[in-house]
Amino acid sequence: MADNIQKMIADTFLQMAEGLETGSFGKRPKIALTGMGSEHGEANAMEAAIAAAKDGIDVYYIGTLESEENGNSSGNVITVKVEDEEAAHKKMEELLKEKKVDGAVTMHYPFPIGVSTVGRAVTPGRGREMYVATTTGTSSADRIEGMIKNAIYGIIAAKACGNAEPTVGILNVDGARQTEIALKQLKDNGYHINFAESARADGGCVMRGNDVLQGTPDIMVCDSLSGNILIKMLSSFTTGGSYEASGYGYGPGIGEGYDQLVMIISRASGAPLIAGAIRYAAQLVKGRIFKVAAAEFAAANKAGLADILAARKASDKSAVAQEVVTAPAKEVVTAQIAGIEIMDLEDGVQALWKIGVYAESGMGCTGPIILVADANLAKAKEELKKGGYIAD
Repeated sequence: MADNIQKMIADTFLQMAEGLETGSFGKRPKIALTGMGSEHGEANAMEAAIAAAKDGIDVYYIGTLESEENGNSSGNVITVKVEDEEAAHKKMEELLKEKKVDGAVTMHYPFPIGVSTVGRAVTPGRGREMYVATTTGTSSADRIEGMIKNAIYGIIAAKACGNAEPTVGILNVDGARQTEIALKQLKDNGYHINFAESARADGGCVMRGNDVLQGTPDIMVCDSLSGNILIKMLSSFTTGGSYEASGYGYGPGIGEGYDQLVMIISRASGAPLIAGAIRYAAQLVKGRIFKVAAAEFAAANKAGLADILAARKASDKSAVAQEVVTAPAKEVVTAQIAGIEIMDLEDGVQALWKIGVYAESGMGCTGPIILVADANLAKAKEELKKGGYIAD
C-alpha cells in the first residue's frame, strides 16, 4: 500500500514538472503504433511517431526501428521490438489488454459486427475538418440501420474531440432518405441532432458531392464502403492516390458497449496522416470517448432508437408493389416531390395510384422525384409521409 501511494505521489509530481516545462498538464496519452506493413516503409511510420511525440504523446512504436529522440521534453517514442506484422498485432493487443497503452493505431483490425470506424479528414474546398461516419467495419448487416447508427458514432467521435454541437449531414447515397426519416424521428423523440444544411441552393440535410469537397457538415453520414472511398480520396487528394498526405485516417472503432480504442490507417498512409491519427487517438483519450459514447447511446436508446430500428424493418413497402394497381387517368404533372429513396420510387408512385392520385416517377437534380398535378400536391405528400416514403 505504502509503495503504491509513493508511486502515485511521484507520478503526480512528475506530471506537474512536465506540465510546467511543456505547458500541457495532465497525464500524457499513451498510444501504440504498429509500424510494419506500410507501402512507404517502416521509416515512414517512425517519422510519424516522432512527430506525434512532440505534441505531448507517449508513442509505443511496435516494430524494428529505434528512435533517437527518446526522453524528449514533450513525449517519448518507446520501441517495442517485434520480428514481423503478426507479432506486432499480438503485442498491440497485449498492451491494450494490460492497459499499458490508452489506445492503438494500426493498419488493419477485425472489429466485431456493430463496430465501425469514424474517419476524420481535411476537405480540399475550404480546408475544414470533417468526420466521415463510417469508413471501415460494419455497424449492422442492414444498410439503413447501419447508417442510422453511423450518425450516432460520428456524434460520439466529434463530441469526444471537443465539438459540443456537431452538425450532421447524410451523403446522397442509397438509403439516405430512409436514414433521414429515422434520424428525424429520433430527434423528435428527444435525441439532440443538429442537422447541417447543404451548401447547394435547395438546402436540406442530404449532402451532395459539393458538400463533401467543402466540408459542409461536421459529420458526413454514409455506409462504410462509401466512407472508405471518401476518406481515401480526401486523404490523397493532392497526391494522385499513391500517398495519403493529410487528415487523421480512418478513425476509431465505435459501437455500443465497445471499450477498446483502436484507430485504423491505411498501408498507403504517409507520415503526416499517421501522426494525425496518433493525435486523433490522444484527443479521444483526453476527451474520455467511452464516457461520451455511453452517454450518447443512453440518450439515443431513451429516445426509442431500438423501436425506430424495429419499426423500419417491420414496415414492408413492397406489399404495395405486389398488388395489381391500375393507374388513374393520365393528367399533366408539374409539381415535384423530392426526398424519396430510389429503391422506393416506384412503390411510392403505386401507393398514390392506389388512392386515385395520378403520379409519375422522375429524376431531379437532387435525386429521385415523384411528379403529380399541382392540385394533388398536398394530398400526395401527406400519403407519402404516412407510408414512410418521405420525411416531414
